[in-house]
Amino acid sequence: MVDLRRSHERFRTEIEEAVLACMQTTQFILGPEVSRFEERFCEYLHQGNGRVVSCGNGTDALLLTLLAMDFPAGSEVIVPDFTFVATAETVVRAGLTPVFVDVDEQTFCIRPDAIEAAVTDRTVAVIPVHLFGLTAPMEAILDIARKHRLKVIEDTAQATGSTFRFSDGTTRKAGTMGDAGCFSFFPSKNLGGYGDGGAVFTTDETLADRIRSLRNHGQYQRYYYKEIGTNSRLDSIQAAVLNVKLTRLDQFNQERRTAAAHYIRLLQDVAEVTVPAVPDYTDHVFHQFTIQVPPERRDALISHLSTAGVAAQIYYPMRLSAHAPYQSFPRGDVAVTARLNRTVLSLPMFPELTTDEIQYITSTIKSFFK
Repeated sequence: MVDLRRSHERFRTEIEEAVLACMQTTQFILGPEVSRFEERFCEYLHQGNGRVVSCGNGTDALLLTLLAMDFPAGSEVIVPDFTFVATAETVVRAGLTPVFVDVDEQTFCIRPDAIEAAVTDRTVAVIPVHLFGLTAPMEAILDIARKHRLKVIEDTAQATGSTFRFSDGTTRKAGTMGDAGCFSFFPSKNLGGYGDGGAVFTTDETLADRIRSLRNHGQYQRYYYKEIGTNSRLDSIQAAVLNVKLTRLDQFNQERRTAAAHYIRLLQDVAEVTVPAVPDYTDHVFHQFTIQVPPERRDALISHLSTAGVAAQIYYPMRLSAHAPYQSFPRGDVAVTARLNRTVLSLPMFPELTTDEIQYITSTIKSFFK
């Protein structure tokens, strides 16, 4: 699905020099490379009045944000049912109640009308997920949030670098439109490190300060504690790697778009395959390239691809609210999610994917349906 070796070979010298320089400083935890990354990532997001607080991983980015917002125990947070488990898992770990709602069949992102229908007097926040590299319909989501006084926490783990265009022509990067944006730097992500890493973006300085304290055991100065925190710090070596790769993020994303365009061109005439939607309100950054196929033929197609040496993965095979730990939580009508669980199939996608490889993958799919 992802060939990380190619990415490493592409920038081996720069990354190894950056890591070696970091090692020579012996400042491995919250050192100058971390501060430098936080500043540069904030600049990349084009938010001079914002703050980036790094942390151990993308899951902790969500959890720390929820904890720092200090919602009353049991408050409801609306989440999509079609997403990675961290989106709901962190809500529960923060002592809150996830409310599962449906997504759009073409974009895979949370539906504004489903959010509106799920709001109660206990609702305090919504977590739109920018899934597979496509930003959720944020303009409508922000309107609903303002109407009901909800916090908006963007799960941007899969869409770092994506841009949303509002109806008035203004643009914002994914993760900078709500009250907070949460990012993951897991190795396979659009901006990936050589291990785990995460960050939170916010323009709320008070919120940033509290997340900064919570990630470091609740300290407000060394060995003085305001509250119970945790240990979730981005290490300096990961920051050094991210500082090298951040300068190429837009290039990586453009290469993903180019690969996706080849896929779409070669698959658009295959009647059994539905290619990903690319709405005009966003710059899709294709963390995944996810097609839809007839559910009764998906397993056979996966086997056919595997025999031909082609990886394929189902993201996600089961709606979150159907898993045992989440069955007791409220959910709306999630019929679309249930259908997607049976039809979606993700194909290899990474910046170094070649045109010849895409030709081979799509030819293999075509041969199956013939």
